[in-house]
Amino acid sequence: MRLPTLALAALLALPFTASAQTTPAYDAELAKSLGADERGMRQYVLVILKTGPNKMPAGDARTKMFEGHFANMGKLAGEKKLVLAGPLDGKEGRRGIFVFNTPDIEAAKTWVATDPVIINGEMVAEYHKFYGSAALMMVNEVHGKIEKK
Repeated sequence: MRLPTLALAALLALPFTASAQTTPAYDAELAKSLGADERGMRQYVLVILKTGPNKMPAGDARTKMFEGHFANMGKLAGEKKLVLAGPLDGKEGRRGIFVFNTPDIEAAKTWVATDPVIINGEMVAEYHKFYGSAALMMVNEVHGKIEKK
């Protein structure tokens, strides 16, 4: 009876042993390329896009404005300035976020100022310093590999 119990205990321990062996090793070169500090983190600027004073009515102008908004995000991501972007649920007027590859709010303001939704007053931007994982710098590369286009 003791042998089956030991065998069962050994089998149950396998996932823990395997996971300990597959823990990735620290990659100093990768950390440096992503601008990571000793915690694997870095400084960014987080922008919260909120409903602005000028809601553009439905129609061609609004469609073109949002086409420009998406094109501008693509441009900034291609320049490695925009790390992450996405819509929010609209609660309390919060409509989207940007995370920028800079610790400098003034630099982020110049990049946001190029967006048609800001230019037209459809949205306004709120700026915050953000300390997050340096791995965010890889989001656009990985996203490009999983987006069907």
